[in-house]
Amino acid sequence: MIIQILKNLPIVFKGFIYFIFTVVSVVGMLACAATNWMMQTWQELSMDEILFHLKVPIEGTNQDMVMAALSMCIPLVVAMLLMAIITLIYTKKKKELRFILMLGITCFSIGATDYMVRAVFDKYELKEWMANRAIESDYIEQNYIDPRTVALEFPEEKRNLIYIYLESMESTYASVAEGGGFAQNYIPELTRIAAENISFSNTDRLGGGYPTYGTTWTMGAMFAQTAGLPLIIPINQNEMSTQDTFFPSIVTLGDILDDAGYRQVFMIGSPATFGGRKNYYYTIHGDYEIWDYYTAQEQGKIAADYSVFWGYEDQKLFSYAKERLTSLSREEGPFNFTMLTVDTHFPDGWVCELCPDYFAEDQYANVMACSSRQVQDFLTWIQAQPFYENTTVILAGDHLTMNGEFASHVPMEQRRVYNAFINSAVTTQDTTFREFITMDMFPTTLASLGVKIAGDRLALGTNLFSEVPTLAERDSLQRLNLEFERQSTFFEHFTRDIVIPETEE
Repeated sequence: MIIQILKNLPIVFKGFIYFIFTVVSVVGMLACAATNWMMQTWQELSMDEILFHLKVPIEGTNQDMVMAALSMCIPLVVAMLLMAIITLIYTKKKKELRFILMLGITCFSIGATDYMVRAVFDKYELKEWMANRAIESDYIEQNYIDPRTVALEFPEEKRNLIYIYLESMESTYASVAEGGGFAQNYIPELTRIAAENISFSNTDRLGGGYPTYGTTWTMGAMFAQTAGLPLIIPINQNEMSTQDTFFPSIVTLGDILDDAGYRQVFMIGSPATFGGRKNYYYTIHGDYEIWDYYTAQEQGKIAADYSVFWGYEDQKLFSYAKERLTSLSREEGPFNFTMLTVDTHFPDGWVCELCPDYFAEDQYANVMACSSRQVQDFLTWIQAQPFYENTTVILAGDHLTMNGEFASHVPMEQRRVYNAFINSAVTTQDTTFREFITMDMFPTTLASLGVKIAGDRLALGTNLFSEVPTLAERDSLQRLNLEFERQSTFFEHFTRDIVIPETEE
């Protein structure tokens, strides 16, 4: 009957029907291929990260990653399009066969898309996520300590801060004997730095902090470590690609140091716009001088067409950092120099000319070993400078690696983010054995500069140098993840252009 109706339709309507069949087939295959690539590439992706990156500018994305996505998607889309075209051409005189074949192609595409959607729901536990998001939680409201209400006492001579975010750096990369998860130690220099200085750990060996929900990617991690909050974006609010401000009502490390007279620099080897870093964070909170990939081009450090991995490699980053630190140290007043490495980014990192071939069968292991050694060399240079005596250096991994295979043999609950405090103004009162989350780095960083914090808590973070229990120690990591994933009307106030009234002390 459908065939008979189709025969009686005007040719323009027939053409429209086949056009719709073709479009649905091609779009369905594109969605299927893109989803498959996403699940293979980001095996540890979380819903909070997916939502965040749907709302931020994509400028600055690694071109190699874009090409990898296109190389998987385009062939399948072209194949589907050719199949539809060939069917339309060679069944021109066989109306019934043409309709049946085109309908079959369309149904196949829809079926494949439906399969991938179900796979996404299962992999990322979307059903459970949506159910949990429907529950209102007052956990953040009950435990948030507004920095505006806390007395902060800086030492008479303010210390400089060098804060180095180490991309995807886990303590897991050390050997099992030293607290990691591998037979051999891929980060011997970083392991030694942690042992010879202050490193907070969840075990009696090398360990670190736990990245909770809302802190498992670079921008979420940086936000957590400097604001003491998870980065959770309400689905229907704050399109970051069009916003000039973001989280305007919170107080961050950058705000506090700016008010204390610090000159602040943020240096990275990729475009600062990626992930909303420039638009949302360092331009709004702390008046940072931003030194990124484009700055290097503008200053003639790299050619206009130079681009590797995410911008330029860490070998250049450390070189430029030495130059900027030297000039910064000659200026009046304390400084905060923050930088972010990138060579150890997933999927396999970037192999530079300094990288050894210790682990021939594992590029990512070689990249980790190379990064460990470069950080040690940079730290050695810092320690030889005149400004080091009055400078605290913090090495901190941002999050666990998104390379789903590299450390898959280690249970996720055992993996931790690396940290080391070098030349801290204070030492621990008792022990560095702590169960903590990366948000605790916020007040702990200030404490390492000799800042006295009334109550030893800021935002959701706890000063690890104190004896005050962290939220993880008091309430468990499982509960924190559950509460942060839930709806929080209180937290959503932070995402709007309003300021929460200060409470009385």
